[in-house]
Amino acid sequence: MKLDYRIDGNNFDMAGEASSSVKKTLAQLGVSPPVIKRVAISMYEAEINAFIHGGGGSAHVDIDSSRIEIIIEDAGTGIPDLDLAMQEGWSTANEQVRKMGFGAGMGLPNIKKNADVLEIETAPGQGTKVKIIIDIK
Repeated sequence: MKLDYRIDGNNFDMAGEASSSVKKTLAQLGVSPPVIKRVAISMYEAEINAFIHGGGGSAHVDIDSSRIEIIIEDAGTGIPDLDLAMQEGWSTANEQVRKMGFGAGMGLPNIKKNADVLEIETAPGQGTKVKIIIDIK
């Protein structure tokens, strides 16, 4: 099953809608709650990062009997220092985003903790592509 979503970088009310939709779909397919939780956390974090830092983007989800593959892409400014961004607590979120309760620097570390595979392609000025694979066990 393939699912595609647009992440609207101008509509904060829609932030997290793609991950919420995937969570519901996985429940309807009978995927185990622990796997659904890992998918929901990983996808939400990547989706919010694309919203906040990338100005929106797209989410593509491929579900089969053995795994769930999520690809989140944005056309933002890219991650200037990926090693630093992978450290808990490091963030480039602006003050407005922090006031809304985001930008604590836990997005990428949370994805890494919940994914079986995490691949990130990014370069300054070139956007970011996050690929997450979670095995269905």
